[in-house]
Amino acid sequence: MKPKLDLTKEYGLVLEGGGAKGAYQIGAWRALKEAGVKIKGVSGTSVGALNGALICMDDLEKAENLWANISYSQVLDVDDKLMGRLFDKSQMTGEFWRETLKEAFRMLTEGGMDIAPLRRLIEDNVDEDVIRKSPMDFYSCTYSLTDRKELNVDMKTVPEGQMKDMLLASSYLPGFKNEKLHGKTYVDGGATNVLPMDVLLEHGYENLILLRIFGVGREKKVSIPEGVTVVEIAPQVNLGNTLQFDAARSRRNMRLGYYDALRVIYGLQGKIYYIEQTQEECYYLKQLVRAGQDTRRELLEAYELNTEAESELREFVEVFLPLLAVELKLTKDWNYSSLYLTVLEHAARFLKVPRYRVYTVQELLGETVARLRSQGIPEGFPDYAKLILGEEPISEEFLQKGPGQEKTVHEEEE
Repeated sequence: MKPKLDLTKEYGLVLEGGGAKGAYQIGAWRALKEAGVKIKGVSGTSVGALNGALICMDDLEKAENLWANISYSQVLDVDDKLMGRLFDKSQMTGEFWRETLKEAFRMLTEGGMDIAPLRRLIEDNVDEDVIRKSPMDFYSCTYSLTDRKELNVDMKTVPEGQMKDMLLASSYLPGFKNEKLHGKTYVDGGATNVLPMDVLLEHGYENLILLRIFGVGREKKVSIPEGVTVVEIAPQVNLGNTLQFDAARSRRNMRLGYYDALRVIYGLQGKIYYIEQTQEECYYLKQLVRAGQDTRRELLEAYELNTEAESELREFVEVFLPLLAVELKLTKDWNYSSLYLTVLEHAARFLKVPRYRVYTVQELLGETVARLRSQGIPEGFPDYAKLILGEEPISEEFLQKGPGQEKTVHEEEE
């Protein structure tokens, strides 16, 4: 695949705060690293600051191991089983709520959640010397309650031995037991600046990549100077709760971050799947109209449209396809490629075609058709999904053919 992102440029990486959702950023970093994206500097808030430290250390293996094996008790002084049940609705029994209220009362009487485990996690995983020697700039955002002001901290200029404390200072969420650090009290940087892109702009960065995780906090309004480019890598699904430090979810979020970053780096299409799109627009119109005449008429009848033979194809293209685009909630500037890919994605998802892989259009079509053959037509399969099959009718004979016995649309053209 050929990158769409300009790999000749140097980029500033902005890491949003968001607690347990931070695993997503490490997955995205892997994709950026593999593609050869040059990172000049990073700025981060809260978990974004911690991930920024790991990125400055250039230790992907350490970062992935940390997140792949994360647990609640590595961050907070809590019981892992109790916290796991808190995010599992099926476990919310009367006994569970009694245990939860008892634990919450204990934390309140002790001044909040003890984050001594988080301090240890930072101590065990962050190497101050390596960061100071890194060629990358590194900034973290926090808020000083003592001074009543937001701080964008140049982490390489803090006094020796205080870097890890300043990482902790960026992560004091409300409800955490807050202890003074070097005579001052801090609160999570997300209170004023959950997405600290301003600090990189102030230092002259002209190309930014934002790693969004949509954490709780205030997103500061920033004016983007003329000539500055901003690229955003962001999830389209819920990453979970800010405090959901669950290893399985973190591994899933890392994988999601990796593929979402590939989508941006290589210009992949699709909203559900990751599709390498290499065909011209006319190709997709041709695929849509190659649906068998019986299929087209069936769809026209469902929409109470004209099915007369002499005008059936025109009615299908000029009336039905625009109506389908509206039904599928495409934007007003939809085109035939976006319509076809949306139909294909819906069919693939319905048939549970694996999501985490880069497909060509023909590969995703092939996987989808293969599942139709092996599973048959499942209940609720949308009628419009028949459009992806071209001239092949959806019949028992078609579904019973062995793999490779029929030609795909692409093979027929060749």
